[in-house]
Amino acid sequence: MARSFAQLARTAEKTKSSIIISKEPIETPPLEIHTLGDKVLRQEARRISKVNEETRDLAKDMLQSMYSAKGIGLAAPQVGIHKQLLVIDLDLETPTTPPLVLINPEITSCSATLDTYEEGCLSIPGVYLNVIRPSSINLSYRDEMGRPKKMKADGLLARCIQHEMDHLNGVLFVDLVNEQEDLSRALEEHGFDKKDVRIKS
Repeated sequence: MARSFAQLARTAEKTKSSIIISKEPIETPPLEIHTLGDKVLRQEARRISKVNEETRDLAKDMLQSMYSAKGIGLAAPQVGIHKQLLVIDLDLETPTTPPLVLINPEITSCSATLDTYEEGCLSIPGVYLNVIRPSSINLSYRDEMGRPKKMKADGLLARCIQHEMDHLNGVLFVDLVNEQEDLSRALEEHGFDKKDVRIKS
């Protein structure tokens, strides 16, 4: 966990993030986070052709909504905006750690090593289940200024990026859960319908 925080800080320093925003939750966040069953979560996101002030304003609104929901990652489709934009912050307790803003992210390679780890999602509140994913990835993307970037991520950061990138393709983490009995139980306990899950073959 500590290594992931350090990696996030190094990455943010390299990008010289221009996004400065309070991490304190607010009572009325700017964007509504859609939940499992909403059709908007199943639509694929479009690439952002031009990174501009509108893009940066959206990233700020997403961050404020994410912080208010006490999450560490949010994808634009979760707030009903079908653009390839992610915001991530693994270090919510440190105000000076800048967030990551990933525009048009692409995973260029994955490790052969897989890890199992419990995931949750702001779009499926209260549900936490194990998902298997590659333990490390290489990534290309554009930052909030439109500059092309590359990075390597492992641990929690790699998992969070993969989780959020799934949203860009209309995939939710519950689609990837292997333990179907656990999935059914957790969804029922929190008022979700399993028919809204799309099991990956």
